[in-house]
Amino acid sequence: MNKYIFLAFCLFLSNAASARTDHYYLRDGNHVRHLKISQVDGKINVSADVDFEPNANEKDSYPCSAEISGEAKSEAENVIVLKKQAESEASYCELTIELSANGANVKQSEGCDNFVAGICKFATDGKELVKIK
Repeated sequence: MNKYIFLAFCLFLSNAASARTDHYYLRDGNHVRHLKISQVDGKINVSADVDFEPNANEKDSYPCSAEISGEAKSEAENVIVLKKQAESEASYCELTIELSANGANVKQSEGCDNFVAGICKFATDGKELVKIK
């Protein structure tokens, strides 16, 4: 019986050793972006969410929140692409994530307008999400 418990524990440790999750965060005024990248056994899963409250120069705008997640592909050493189709739409939202040692920069395609509304957007406009350590 002890052998089986030991084998199960070793199997758990071997799976845990190949899993990794990184979190990235950016607060820009009242705009908050969060990015989570998980890698398990060679598969990459990305989850991005945004919460925007209007800044002073966005007086007539409304608060908004959005989230997108799914399996992503590695395009280059430090580039990950998440492509997600909008429900009941023919368009795709494509997030291109460029990773650096301390953060991530996100670009979005035009099709992402089906996932976000108003002032919300996943793109960081050249600002870097900071990696949480």
